[in-house]
Amino acid sequence: MGQRPPIIINRLDAERLQRLIDTASEKDMMVAELLEEELARGEVLDPQDIPEDVVSMNSQIRFTDLTRERQMIRTLVYPHALESVEDGISVMAPIGAALIGLRVGDVIEWPLPNNTEVRLRIDAIFWQPEREKQFHR
Repeated sequence: MGQRPPIIINRLDAERLQRLIDTASEKDMMVAELLEEELARGEVLDPQDIPEDVVSMNSQIRFTDLTRERQMIRTLVYPHALESVEDGISVMAPIGAALIGLRVGDVIEWPLPNNTEVRLRIDAIFWQPEREKQFHR
């Protein structure tokens, strides 16, 4: 796996993600461990200090799967919100976990459960809670 770009994480998101990691089921353990690595290496900032080009929880983003040459628009959500967000992708899904904290233009190589890797590029952030001053959502 290649070097991962630096990431920035909202302090409230980091606390909520740590709770998800701590209570992860056996089937989610691989993603939970990867997410924990990301939290450990990420720069944690207060919500009002998050730059507008950073993927935070509940951000709607356009990204490209460079491995399969597919572009997607998804909203990064917590698992409990999947049913209520039409284009949601869970942060506990392998690709969802890869997106947190990246900036527009970043490319990341990320392991998948089937012993392969995916390369993802963040193309745009259409909506970000912090940009809309929704700091406690």
